[in-house]
Amino acid sequence: MPFVLFSDMIPSEMIDINDVTVRIGSRVLLDHASLHVSDGQKVGVVGLNGCGKSTLFRVLRHEMDIESGRISFPNNARIVSVAQEFLNTNIPVLDYVLSQDTDLAELSRKLTEASDMERPDLLEQWRLHDGDAAPARAARILNGLGFKNEDLHRPVAEFSGGWRMRLALAAALFQPSTILLLDEPTNHLDLESTLWLLTHLKKYDGTLILVSHDRVILNELCDHIVYFDRQKLTLYTGNYDTFQRTYAAQLDLLAKQIAHQAQKKAHLQSFVDRFRYKATKARQAQSRLKQLEKMADLPDLPGKADFQFTFPPPARLAPPLMTLDQVSVGYNGSPVLRKLSFSIGAHDRIALMGANGNGKSTLAKLLVGRLDPMEGTVRRSSQLEIGYFAQHQTEELPLALTPLLFMSRLLPEATETKLRSHLARFGLTGERALTRIEYLSGGEKARLLFARMTIREPALLILDEPTNHLDIQGREALIDALNAYDGSVILIAHDLNLIELAAEDLWLVQDGSCRPFDGDLATYKKQLLEPAPLTQNNKKTKTLSQTKSVYKTHASAEIRQVRAQMGLLERELERLSIRKKDLESSFETPLTPDQIRSITEELRQLNTQIDDLEEKWLVLSEKLT
Repeated sequence: MPFVLFSDMIPSEMIDINDVTVRIGSRVLLDHASLHVSDGQKVGVVGLNGCGKSTLFRVLRHEMDIESGRISFPNNARIVSVAQEFLNTNIPVLDYVLSQDTDLAELSRKLTEASDMERPDLLEQWRLHDGDAAPARAARILNGLGFKNEDLHRPVAEFSGGWRMRLALAAALFQPSTILLLDEPTNHLDLESTLWLLTHLKKYDGTLILVSHDRVILNELCDHIVYFDRQKLTLYTGNYDTFQRTYAAQLDLLAKQIAHQAQKKAHLQSFVDRFRYKATKARQAQSRLKQLEKMADLPDLPGKADFQFTFPPPARLAPPLMTLDQVSVGYNGSPVLRKLSFSIGAHDRIALMGANGNGKSTLAKLLVGRLDPMEGTVRRSSQLEIGYFAQHQTEELPLALTPLLFMSRLLPEATETKLRSHLARFGLTGERALTRIEYLSGGEKARLLFARMTIREPALLILDEPTNHLDIQGREALIDALNAYDGSVILIAHDLNLIELAAEDLWLVQDGSCRPFDGDLATYKKQLLEPAPLTQNNKKTKTLSQTKSVYKTHASAEIRQVRAQMGLLERELERLSIRKKDLESSFETPLTPDQIRSITEELRQLNTQIDDLEEKWLVLSEKLT
């Protein structure tokens, strides 16, 4: 009889998934699967779309029953994940995040209501929980995820769905946890917030289990990879690249074992077939038949889905494809971008950089022609066809149609053979071309959009977050397709691997303008991750001081002593910053591998020290307000 057991009572130093079976209806997602994750590991979970990764998280959150087996967690485990429900409240953003640390929120309430006799003990608990630093810590997380200081006091309900997802992520990162579950946390982030999140998670000292299709995050963050395949969970040591090499070697060995066994079986069967009815050889034939029967079956090689697709070759046009002259563009008479002047050539590969809200998608819509310029002129080649992929288009697909019928309505003059051939470029062959769109996977829907945008053989592709619904294999197929494509590409993406391998030029959209970035992706990442100047932190502190949060009522210190401590911190920060600049400049001279490793490690330690000192400075500055 099926049974369910989630055991937090069994002593454990790890997350122990033991012989677990999970099914939804008639579909088995986990079949007697086992997995052991030790305390403090950072584990990336990978597998094809639809294999059950999100279901695994539901099981770990106790939101879904298991049919059999046992799951146990470390003693006193605090499991935190991103809230799935859509937030809709008038609580200010900062106060909402602060409220998610229920221990501190309860302490704050008690302090507000405490008698003089109770207050000293409660203040000691408050200090142990580092309560004075809570507003600054919450603000740093929100700033890192793209919220501006003025956003911190706005009601949650004023924000769009994408920003509420960021807020839910901020709330999860702020809460105390020993186990953190993150399912595709970068899907609603821009590149800048993705880089901040990567840096933040590197400092997390609990157990992290992360579902992601971002190869850079899996490589830089994870020390183990769980491969979810054919209802089983297999743990590999190392990052994603290490897993890929190990897994490929295992497949190669299995293929050789299968071939060797097949050859041996054929040899034994040949002897049996030839001699089983001859009296002199019957006994030997029977012996070989028993060998065949006892020979253990090897597992089948996993089927490899065809993730390759190709963009059709574009028409050859004389450059430039498009020219902007003193163009301003925006909404409702208010410009977002001003005085844009540039040209797009016949083979440009451009990635648009800049935080969300700076106008990247606005620029894409202008180039496509979905937004008219408020002033200035846009000149396009008369024969120019543009293929446009917008990040929310998958939600607008006609779910009741099949891919073939959908494409036939877009190009009614085309024959069925031509339409099928075009869909086949993107892996939508045979019955998949005749399957209702609502039953396609997220990756298949994305490939259908690629088919739609290229049906007229465009010479310019504009891709706005094209990877959100693609798994790792799909993303690699997109990179291959873009590199084989002979036209121009403008790319907006948070996937570092895609930008690095498919873009040749970086343009920065910022402060109402768009201009070429003077440097490569590594330079851009370095600029983003440098600590903000102390003057900026001072402005941040001033903004935070305007909040009515009850947390601030518990700070107490002598002003003179606080200022003296802040002066010491500022001098130490200046010393560390000078040392950091000296180390960074040393990369301009030839270095041995050992020297590079040594300098890189010292820089890592310096960045940690600087972050810690700035956090202390912020805490002290709060006491002066």
